[in-house]
Amino acid sequence: MPPSTPPAPDDAGWLPAARRLPSPNCDARPADAAIELIVIHAIALPPDVFEGDAVIELFTNRLDWDAHPYYQSIRGLEVSAHFFIRRDGSLIQFVPCGLRAWHAGTSSWEGRERCNDFSIGIELEGSDTTPFTEAQYATLMPLLETLKTTYPIRAVVGHSDIAPGRKTDPGPHFAWQRLHGQTA
Repeated sequence: MPPSTPPAPDDAGWLPAARRLPSPNCDARPADAAIELIVIHAIALPPDVFEGDAVIELFTNRLDWDAHPYYQSIRGLEVSAHFFIRRDGSLIQFVPCGLRAWHAGTSSWEGRERCNDFSIGIELEGSDTTPFTEAQYATLMPLLETLKTTYPIRAVVGHSDIAPGRKTDPGPHFAWQRLHGQTA
């Protein structure tokens, strides 16, 4: 394992290298659900705005719905992800890996519905209109290695792959070739 690879999650599913901010937007996985999929997302609140803590507030049910006009369109949304990687590369964990985070919504992968049951969700602070930062990739790549070493991961996909027509993230600026060891 490369030295930059963070230690595996503890028995509860928390990654020691991540800042822990527990979200209530999770529940138990089905008893027979192995973690086989990693879903990459992109999020910014409001869209294309990367300052502030609105995503953190959304994932912890503390978002002030009146703080920005856009928030009215998502009012009452209860959503989370296991991990969130900020533009500066900082890593936050909202849900332990052993629990089901509410990140994928209506979804399907290889004919299996309800991807939240068997996936880990990683949100990158970003959008369809902006490239991700080097710092984000520097955090994401070792995180993926740690998760692949810890769980029987079969694939890493985008939200758009499991919810086509409904979702577009992580968007056209995500460097998929990096996941396959290719240069940009």
